[in-house]
Amino acid sequence: MSKIIAFDRNRKNIAAEHTDRGVQAGGVVMRRRNGGPAVTPINIGSVQDGSTASIAASIVVPTRGRPQLLNRCLASLVLQSFDPDRFEIIIVDDGPSNDTREVVADWAVHTEEKGGPQVTYIPSMGPHGPAAARNHGWRAARGAIIAFTDDDTIARADWLRNGLQAFADDVHAVCGRIVMPLEHTPTDYELDAKNLETAEFVTANCFCRKKVLEDLGGFDERFRFAWREDSDLHFRLLDYRANIVREPNAVMMHPIRPAGWGVSLQQVKKVQFDALLYKKHPTLYRRKIRGKPRWDFYLTVGALLVMLVSLPADAKGVTVLSGLVWAFMTVRFCVQRLRKTSKAPGHVLEMLVTSALIPPMAVFWRAVGAFRYKVGFL
Repeated sequence: MSKIIAFDRNRKNIAAEHTDRGVQAGGVVMRRRNGGPAVTPINIGSVQDGSTASIAASIVVPTRGRPQLLNRCLASLVLQSFDPDRFEIIIVDDGPSNDTREVVADWAVHTEEKGGPQVTYIPSMGPHGPAAARNHGWRAARGAIIAFTDDDTIARADWLRNGLQAFADDVHAVCGRIVMPLEHTPTDYELDAKNLETAEFVTANCFCRKKVLEDLGGFDERFRFAWREDSDLHFRLLDYRANIVREPNAVMMHPIRPAGWGVSLQQVKKVQFDALLYKKHPTLYRRKIRGKPRWDFYLTVGALLVMLVSLPADAKGVTVLSGLVWAFMTVRFCVQRLRKTSKAPGHVLEMLVTSALIPPMAVFWRAVGAFRYKVGFL
């Protein structure tokens, strides 16, 4: 049976429902919860041999409008080589839909029949975003360890077991290994996505003690997009002086999703949250994210503005010089993006067009972030 937990916008748990497929509204059982049990030190031996009755780990998966990908992810999670009575799976639907709920209900019926882990569905009514969704999930969790992943990942069968084995008594968090298989020359989008393989800390594959999350207050929900919210948690863990270890045997496959033409333009809006991350952690931001401002973008935009202003003023010398600077910087940016990526004609054209548009868009959204979060961010 699946378990449905509903939250209002103030994050109060207002209903819990045990249901099977085709549940009707009349089946809702109203009750109030007092939250999860207090976190105690994890005995890794008991986690492995199942000698205690408590839940060892809760897997939290935020999702929104991707039932097919979620179905694939759940298939890998319910088949973990770990005692199914010792872990649970919590799906947080950030855009509640019948399709997503049906996927979760189907897997809940399957796990009940086959003796698998409990599967819980949480429809989030707000606030929205992956940070808020993960907060909904871990706060409803019963496990002492929270394992985070995304709805488009595929867990290796020993992922959970290897991740939990890394928790010695002095370990606060564990980072697993991301594998993004790619057999052809990547596009710019694919190469950028593949950087997750070498990222220091990503929520697509990490484990954290629930007690630590409680101490930190969870994820900062001001990070409304899937951007920098994991870096913020990482930096706060470092400030907390958490012992973070890497476990390369806790492997999560993360296939790169197909993307439409000009996808990079859709990603630029996220840069506004760099300003928030910089405001909270200026030193760590410069050390681990970007050591220097994007002077190349500022020079490109500055040259473009000078060219546009001088053109109607009939200042031909200034117009030509600024135009040459803009063209050089734009082509330079395009060449950088094509250096290790596909040279297919369609991709080259995409790089030319987007390389002209990204710098002004990025400068705009950096300014939006600096204004919104009141920080001198370049």
